Order: sequence, then structure tokens, then C-alpha cells
Amino acid sequence: MLDKIDEVGSNKSTFFELLGGEANGTESIRNLVETFYDIMDSDPKVAPLRAMHQPDLTSAREKLFMFLTGWTGGPQLYIERYGHPMLRARHMPFQVDESARDQWMYCMIKAMHQLNFEDDLMKKLANQLYGVADFMRNQ
Repeated sequence: MLDKIDEVGSNKSTFFELLGGEANGTESIRNLVETFYDIMDSDPKVAPLRAMHQPDLTSAREKLFMFLTGWTGGPQLYIERYGHPMLRARHMPFQVDESARDQWMYCMIKAMHQLNFEDDLMKKLANQLYGVADFMRNQ
């Protein structure tokens, strides 16, 4: 989980706050997740990643939204419903290699671009998400 955003002069301490805090943070994360999965569902560059998922992405969308809300410093929706995320254990049944990691990051960065995230925020968030995505590798 994230603690502080290293930004000189920033009074924002979490990504959740940078994404809009209580007023708009959950909406920003919902939009990011929806855009992310729309890209995964339609971009042929990530067909192998899409194939790892169920045909219906409803549950995946909701779980990623809940996880990212808490991971960014917002309400711990995922933990409240499912307990500890145990990300590596939950991803073990899938072949998560560098290609899968990179496809996941491609979708996330493309989603941030489509949603016009500020460059500094996008770079910092992508850097942190890359660490999580790389940690999921089991191949």
C-alpha cells in the first residue's frame, strides 16, 4: 500500500487524494478500471492477456476497482469484502510472465492516456503499478 507521494510542496499524501479524494477518487478509479478493461477487451495487442480472463469481465472489473481504491489510499473495499488480497497466490494459476506483465501495463497506461491523467501523476502511478505487476510474475 502507498503511504506518501514524493512531490515537493504537495499537500496530497496518497494517490487516492491525487485522483480526487473523497469527492472524486472512487469515480476516477472506476473510470480507470472500466477504461483498462475496455482496452483489454478490444485491443488485439493484448489478446493473450484477455484470454487469461473469464469471458464476462464484470467480476474482474469490480475486484480491480475495489483493490485499486484501497491500494491508492482510499477505502479498503477489497479487504472489507474478501480479506487480504494475496495477489501472488490469486495469480498463481495463470502464467504471468514478462509479456503478461507488459500487456497489463500497456492497458493501464493507455487507459490513463485516454482519461487525460496529468503526466506527473501518470508517471508516478505507472511506476508504482509496474512494481505490483512485476511482483505478480511467476514465470
